[in-house]
Order: sequence, then C-alpha cells, then structure tokens
Amino acid sequence: MTVSAADLAGELKQLRRGRGIAAPQLAERAGPALRAVCGTTEDDENAAIRRRLTECLSEWTRALPDDLRTAVLAAFGLHPDAVKPFYQDRVRWLAKYLERDDRTARRRIDEGMDRLAEVAVASTSESDAEASRPSRRWHTEDLRVTLALDQPIPEAFEFRRIVADADEITELDLALTLTDSVYRGEAIGTDDLRVDVFHGGLLIGRAMESTDRVGLALRLPEPLRRHSKHEIALRFRAEIRHPHFVCVPRHPVDQFDLHVRFARPMPTEVVKLERVFQDDASDDAARGDSLIADASGEVHVHFRGLEPGFAYGVRWKVPESGSRGLEN
Repeated sequence: MTVSAADLAGELKQLRRGRGIAAPQLAERAGPALRAVCGTTEDDENAAIRRRLTECLSEWTRALPDDLRTAVLAAFGLHPDAVKPFYQDRVRWLAKYLERDDRTARRRIDEGMDRLAEVAVASTSESDAEASRPSRRWHTEDLRVTLALDQPIPEAFEFRRIVADADEITELDLALTLTDSVYRGEAIGTDDLRVDVFHGGLLIGRAMESTDRVGLALRLPEPLRRHSKHEIALRFRAEIRHPHFVCVPRHPVDQFDLHVRFARPMPTEVVKLERVFQDDASDDAARGDSLIADASGEVHVHFRGLEPGFAYGVRWKVPESGSRGLEN
C-alpha cells in the first residue's frame, strides 16, 4: 500500500482524540495508512497494536525538534507527564509547559503531526528499499557481549536482539573468525570453537566459509514478520592467542556493548578499535583510544551504528602474546 503524508497525518490527528494511544478500541481507531507504516495487520489485537504504535511513534518523534516532539508525545498521551484521559487535558498541559495559550498548543500539535507523518513515510520508504536487499532482511538492534579471558578456556556470552526487516525470517546467518589460526587451511573443529545456544533458536548448521571463518545457521522458534523482534543468547569458547576481540557484522548493528575481563598478568596496553578494516584489527598500526582496566581487571566499550564489514572492539598487549584472535 502506498501511503501519503497527508493521509497519514489525518489518521494521526484522529488517533490523538480521547485517550489517544491508550484508547480501549485501538484496533478500530488505527487507520489503514497508520497500520501500513507500522506493519500491523487486521488480525492484531489491541495490545499488539498499542505496543507497535508506541514503538513507531516514539521512534519517529526523535527526528522532530524538541518542542514538536513534546507536543506530539503529549497529544498521544505518551509523554510521562501528560498521561491524562482526555485530549483537552493534554492540550492544557502542553500550553502550560510551553507557557502559551491553548490555541498555540493546538497549532504546535498540528504542526508536529504533519512533520511526524513526513518522517514516517520517508522512513518507511527507506526501510522498503533496504529490506529488498538480501543483506537487509534483518539487523541487530542491540548486541551485548561479555568476554572472560580469566577462564581456563576464554568464554564469550552474547546477547543479541534482532529486528526483522522483511517477512518470514526463519533463520539467522551468523559467523565467527579465529584469526591467524594454527589450523589455517584446515577445518576448525567443534573442540576448537564451542558454540552453545542458551535461548532463542536451534543451531542447525556449521560450515567453514573460509580458512578461518566459521558460518553458523540458527533456526528461529517461529518465523518473524517484518518489524518484529527476537532475542538470542549464545556462548562461545575458544583459545585466543592473538589479543583482540572485535565485532565484524555482516548485517547492520544499531549498538554494541562489550565488556572484557582480563586474566593476569594484566595487559600493558588496551586500545579501542572503531570502524577499522577487518584485516587491520590485529595490526598495531591501527590505533584507537587508550583504555584502562578497572580494579576488577575489566574494560567496557560501547559502539553505535556499526557498518557491515568493519571491525569494532578492543585490542590489548600482554607480556606474552601469541597469534590468535576472535571475531564475531
């Protein structure tokens, strides 16, 4: 369905009436344009529609100026200080917040709705274009990794929330690389790289994609439709002889949070690597911000907007370093 900004703005202005997003019969009030841009269906119940609309509206308002963002959130009853049962009460709250009269508050809301519709239509068009590409059938919204190097065999726990950018996502293609592996030219066995799924799917495939990269196929419990989210938890265990850990995504990653706990003796240097070429992750010439481990022997780094093919993570130096690293 092709959605115009004018049609969507009209539906948004209808939705703001009464209890707004908290309306008890939300399934009847959400119009076809709004359903189309938010990815809801005729079969969705009120709770599912309310959750999806809240996610979409909150995301779209981030592109608005602060005053219009506040006006729109208040109109829908999404602003925490404007959760009031009637639209007129929310208008009065906004007028007081802006230190203006009710008429000005209403104009500000109308302007915000029109701008919001433009943002929504533009973002949906971009999503359609991206979803048509094989590499954008899904992406990672949040990736959290904890790497413990003080274990007999280093362990990495990965918690990942993915978002479907197309319908019928049944399987995730993941991969890990053991860089400068002593097994170069040979298959990396299950004893060299242990992978355990804690929740979120079933590991159904494992294949060598190159001399040191292992491809993993994770079957999901049920197919995901566009815009739906799913969480998985994995554990990886492998010897790390080259001192670095980086994420080299094959699908976009919105944010990546990494904790590394070092073994004794402590590293003599730790650097943050951000958007470096994959082959340069182990090269001392690739520099980044210096990091200092805390009293527990840990460092914590955070990245946003990770681009496929580039490396993000940390590299460290220890008195005796070997020649192996781990990338996911």
